[in-house]
Amino acid sequence: MKRIERVQTGVRLEKRLLKVLKGLAEHLDMSMAELIEGMALHAFEGKTPFGPETLAKIEMLKQVYELDLTADDSHKITEATETPK
Repeated sequence: MKRIERVQTGVRLEKRLLKVLKGLAEHLDMSMAELIEGMALHAFEGKTPFGPETLAKIEMLKQVYELDLTADDSHKITEATETPK
């Protein structure tokens, strides 16, 4: 087993995406950090991090949290501005 050092970081994520990630981490019985690390390491090698059963769970969570963003949206997202009071 390889030993690592983790650091605390602040990351801003789209609200519904975060809910799906939290739900998936809970479903897989792992921390958010472990989930994100695994996803990143798989992506760096061009591998998919999830099998068919987990992808089905992700689709269910996306429906529950009304997440309609796709990979095609990833470079086209802009933050909503606050409405003047």
